[in-house]
Amino acid sequence: MRPRENMAGFLIVTMVRQWQRVSAYGLAREGDTVLLVQIGRSAYGDLGKWMPPGGTIEHGEHPAETVVREFAETTGLEVRVDALLEVGSDHRQLTGGIDFHGVFMLYGVTVLGGDLRPQPDGIMVEPSWHSASELDQIPMLDAVRDVLRSAVKK
Repeated sequence: MRPRENMAGFLIVTMVRQWQRVSAYGLAREGDTVLLVQIGRSAYGDLGKWMPPGGTIEHGEHPAETVVREFAETTGLEVRVDALLEVGSDHRQLTGGIDFHGVFMLYGVTVLGGDLRPQPDGIMVEPSWHSASELDQIPMLDAVRDVLRSAVKK
């Protein structure tokens, strides 16, 4: 709670809702292209933005296991996790007064098989390959864009 006074001198108490999320993502490359998925449903204003496949680390799950599971769920692809490339942080205010802090890992991955398809429940849609030069032009969270830029250079 954060107390403050309004113009009339009354004490106002506001509740600050904090949400911290730890997640892991995979960077799959094919030549000069990277695989991204588009957010299909979002309650927090991120609809239509692009990101690498991945998601929330479940309790007791290793981040590399998260990447393998999330790739299968969101793209239909089977991957092998190769190496940790970057760690990023996304701290911002979401709609509804939520103080969001996301900490995420980006791993390099190798695609082993599977058929590329969108996530069946529609949360993530349009898995597709994008050239590295497109990363500045497509809608994406700033923190994700920064980490991708750095990882693509490696």
